[in-house]
Formats: sequence, C-alpha cells, structure tokens
Amino acid sequence: MQQAKHRSNRERTETTRQALLAAARALFVAKGYAETSTPEIVAAAGITRGALYHHFEDKKALFRALLETEARRVADEIEAAAPGDLAPVAALEAGSQAYLEAMAVPGRTRLLLVEGPAVLGLKDMAALDAAHGARTLREGLEAVLPRADRNAVPLAELAQILSAAFDRAALAVETGEDAAAYRAAISALIAGMVGAGGR
Repeated sequence: MQQAKHRSNRERTETTRQALLAAARALFVAKGYAETSTPEIVAAAGITRGALYHHFEDKKALFRALLETEARRVADEIEAAAPGDLAPVAALEAGSQAYLEAMAVPGRTRLLLVEGPAVLGLKDMAALDAAHGARTLREGLEAVLPRADRNAVPLAELAQILSAAFDRAALAVETGEDAAAYRAAISALIAGMVGAGGR
C-alpha cells in the first residue's frame, strides 16, 4: 500500500512537472522568454505558483529544463537515425539529416537557436549542446576521420564549425527556405569534408 502511494505521489509530481514544461514551451515559442510571465505559465498549466517553485527555482530554471529536454530529444533522434551498424560516413550523413528533421519540430529552432543563447548565454548553451547534439557530431567525426587526420585537424573546432553550419541550415528552413536544397548542401559539405578516402 505504501509503495503504491509513493508511486502515486511520484506520478503526480512528474505529471505536474510535465504540465509546467508543456505550458512554458507553448508560451515561450509564441511570445518569447522575456514576454512570458510565471503567472501566465501556471495559469496555462492549471497549477499554483507554489507548485512551479516547488519544481523549479525560477522562470530561468524552468526554461533551462525545457531546453535540456529539447536538446535531448534532438540527440535521441540523431542516434536513432544513425545506429552503430551503419558505416561511419553513412552514419554521419544520416545523423546530419536527422538533425535537420528534428529541428523542424515547430518551435524547436526558436527555443534552441534564438531564445536559448539570448537567455542563457553562449557559454551555457555550448555546455548544454556538448552533452547532446554536439556530442553526437563529435562522435561521428571521430568515427569518420582517419586517425592521422584527427591528429592534424582540431576535432573540437571542426565540430563547432559544422554545428554552426547545421544550425544555419535549420534557421533557414524555419524561415521558409528550401529544405531540400539545404539537405543537399549538408550532404555536399560532408562528402567534401571526408572525401572518397573516408568512405
């Protein structure tokens, strides 16, 4: 009986947390972080302000948790598209295309590429990315580049440059530019980087 009660409390806690994240996501996407107030968030979630502060220290902590959730989902989609049995270049290509697909989820580009850096700053966003999307890209590059090339090329910097290119493509697609053209450009970028020897 006690175990069922404990599980029920835990489930209620998680349900409240998810309601806060969902309400905050909708408002941050529609209005932006600065224009969204905590009273609006709790009203949309159907909970009290006390419940908000029980789960999150403040609005910024809630926003950070939301960005971590979004970044983790992007990384999960990349990893699902590039399983370990794929050849390294095919995995890098599939992961890159999966990134563009994942970033096409409505609101995600605004949250991760516009609002996130503005609110948390570039250093914090880089740390968040390093644990998720940047990690998958770095692992892909390590698998694709021969060891001699990895010693000659600064891998961390190469990953940052490629990540910036992928982010720019996601932003362009978000504004209505030709997604197929950007997908082709990403493929060409990877093919040119690894060359025939990487295959």
